[in-house]
Amino acid sequence: MELTCVNYEKNGAVAHVTLNRPDVFNAFNDEQSYELQSVLKAIKKDAEVRVVVLTGAGKAFCSGQDLKAIANSKNRSLSDSLYKRYNPIIKAMRELPKPIICRLNGVAAGAGASLALACDFIVAHEKSSLIEVFVNVGLVPDSGSSYFLPKAISPARAFEMATMAPKVSAQQALDWGLINRVCSDDNFDETINQITEYYASAPTKSIGMIKGMLNKAAHSDLDTMLQYEAYCQEIAGRSKDYKEGVSSFNEKRKPNFTGN
Repeated sequence: MELTCVNYEKNGAVAHVTLNRPDVFNAFNDEQSYELQSVLKAIKKDAEVRVVVLTGAGKAFCSGQDLKAIANSKNRSLSDSLYKRYNPIIKAMRELPKPIICRLNGVAAGAGASLALACDFIVAHEKSSLIEVFVNVGLVPDSGSSYFLPKAISPARAFEMATMAPKVSAQQALDWGLINRVCSDDNFDETINQITEYYASAPTKSIGMIKGMLNKAAHSDLDTMLQYEAYCQEIAGRSKDYKEGVSSFNEKRKPNFTGN
């Protein structure tokens, strides 16, 4: 892959993906959105990758759509942009059978906030923030925000974020249940590393199925989930990691999961 707007590095079982347009706070243009799609496809096919870290270059995570990049576009269809650019990214992230850790290093606005919320685990720098900025330009939340927000926080909070576009600080987001951790400079990357090390050696197949189960539970009833649990458990019970987990438990040692 030839990448200009996204950096992709693999360190063992950990894939590091960095949005790389720091001069515009990693706002999305066409190239960045299509490159991120390509990177996510490559990660899905790479059996060596067991966990992904997504972040932004410079001072921001992602400021959403680059409005200057489309300023001269006439009769641009926003729905086409979502179908071709943003929706495939969000779907690829949620369907990826591997955990995605958001390294929220700065502001996440608009589609950038959606991108952060589409991750499985969010570790935020104490100076970072989220803002559903769509309403400020007369638009509605997209890229999954209307789906993620009311499932993560109360309907009242979701309505406030979507219609008033408050700048939600990292600590406030933690208090509301939007994110998992808040860190200072002293322990930000150390915390990220601890989490990625855990998932890099965890039973990846099991975690991928758990991710799928939680996705499915968001729009299913109890009977459906009981059946789906039985289906997934049968698959998990035939995995090498299950055999290793049982053996290590009986032998009173730390398991050596391979992700299979």
